[in-house]
Amino acid sequence: MTSPPLPRRVALISVHTSPLAQPGTGDAGGMNVYVWQTATRLARRGIEVEIFTRATSSADAPLVAAAPGVTVRNVVAGPFEGLDKRDLPAQLCAFTAGVLRAEAMQKPGYYDLIHSHYWLSGQVGWLARDRWGVPLVHTAHTLAAVKNAALAKGDTAEPMLRVIGEQQVVDEADRMVVNTETEAAELVSMYNADRARIDVVTPGADLDVYSPGSRELARTELGIAQDDTVLAFVGRIQPLKAPDVLLAAAAPLIRRSRGSARPVRVLIVGGPSGSGLEQPSSLIDLADDLGIGDAVTFLPPQPSDRLAQVYRAADLVAVPSYSESFGLVAIEAQACGTPVIAADVGGLSVAVADGRTGLLVGGHDIEDWTTAIDGLLATPDRLDLMRRNARSHAEQFSWDHTATQLLSSYSAAMQSFAARNPATVGAASVRRGTRRRRWRRTKLAVGQG
Repeated sequence: MTSPPLPRRVALISVHTSPLAQPGTGDAGGMNVYVWQTATRLARRGIEVEIFTRATSSADAPLVAAAPGVTVRNVVAGPFEGLDKRDLPAQLCAFTAGVLRAEAMQKPGYYDLIHSHYWLSGQVGWLARDRWGVPLVHTAHTLAAVKNAALAKGDTAEPMLRVIGEQQVVDEADRMVVNTETEAAELVSMYNADRARIDVVTPGADLDVYSPGSRELARTELGIAQDDTVLAFVGRIQPLKAPDVLLAAAAPLIRRSRGSARPVRVLIVGGPSGSGLEQPSSLIDLADDLGIGDAVTFLPPQPSDRLAQVYRAADLVAVPSYSESFGLVAIEAQACGTPVIAADVGGLSVAVADGRTGLLVGGHDIEDWTTAIDGLLATPDRLDLMRRNARSHAEQFSWDHTATQLLSSYSAAMQSFAARNPATVGAASVRRGTRRRRWRRTKLAVGQG
């Protein structure tokens, strides 16, 4: 029996954010973690991964050996600073040229597969797929139609440009990778995707970094009083992530707990992002307006080892997002043994075992959130049981398991692509060789060779 094909080298495209960026601010978030963790796991299995991302500083080296088997290519496309992802469609031509030129300098058949992340990358991957004669696997991470259907108050709707762009990528991708069955159903119902070309691949957590540890030590390192009751939020500060819901829900509990043996405190970890950049101090202002500014601690985005201490220090981690394709924060917190209270949206119903490792709250009504948080804090035995269950639940979601699932999707993409395009696959190698010869002659003619 013939073994299923596996790629030797994958071109991974992440236009709008580099996996080397610190998650939690700007455009860096869970997708950064996903790209980095899957790339390194694939590399450990002998698959070379090259990540194409847009250079955002003149100091960015064109090539970065980021980890054994993982290379990051910083492609110059537009000004280094001053652009967010809404500005990037105008730079896709320049970025695509950089991707195609990088491949043109290699031997024929250099890449076996393209995996694009987010719709901007899918647009680039779609063209590269046709030029290189290799399959395109695409992960959307978030979908405009889903976000617009559950828009947070004060947030800005995703533009029609993105909706159309996503539809084009859905139609063109050889396979789509989604986090949950819910996301698969959304692709089918909102984008008329072919369910047979969709693979459910659950994300994970770094279970070595995110693990149970000493709460006392974590609180000492973070400067948090040992007797405080700590509610934590981790993520980008923007309406979509709804940190304001946590502050408003916690306000009556904070006021009631003043002077008690276990005062309630909120810990916010992250930085402004997206539409949150328009009012970067809005969350601080809200805390002051609610009269709880003295009970809210704001920390900038933290590296993973420090973030693990945040999770360990918390009694409860809140994920009140209006839309969430999965919710890596929920898995990371539970891996550290901390229960999670989350909005019952998107993939959070998979990430959180409702009633066992935390609670899911329907909607974003403030009173509902206050009642749910208060109910958990008032039943310490139940909260302790959730802590004991949290780690074992999180262990079902490892990045190694994600890599295994991805390889299955890659193999299926390669098989189906070869079956549909037998002539294209062979002809593409010839075309690539011709283009490389032309490219090299051009470079020599202008004195660059």
